[in-house]
Amino acid sequence: MLKLSLIFIGVGIICVILSGISLNAFVNGNEQRANFHSETKEFRKERNSFGIKAGIIGLICLVIGFGIRYIF
Repeated sequence: MLKLSLIFIGVGIICVILSGISLNAFVNGNEQRANFHSETKEFRKERNSFGIKAGIIGLICLVIGFGIRYIF
C-alpha cells in the first residue's frame, strides 16, 4: 500500500505544479500582464480550463494518497 500512496502523491504533486504553471501562479505581476495581453481569449480559456482540471485532479490524488498512507 505504501507504493500505491506514493504513486498517488507523486501524481498529485505533478498535477498541482502543472496547474500552477498553466494558471500563471508562479509569475510576477508584470509577466502575468504581458502574458494576458499577448494571448487570445480562446487560448486563455483553454489554458485556464486545463489548469483548473489539473488542479482538481491533483488535489484528489493528494487526498487519496495521504488517505491511503495514514489509514494503512
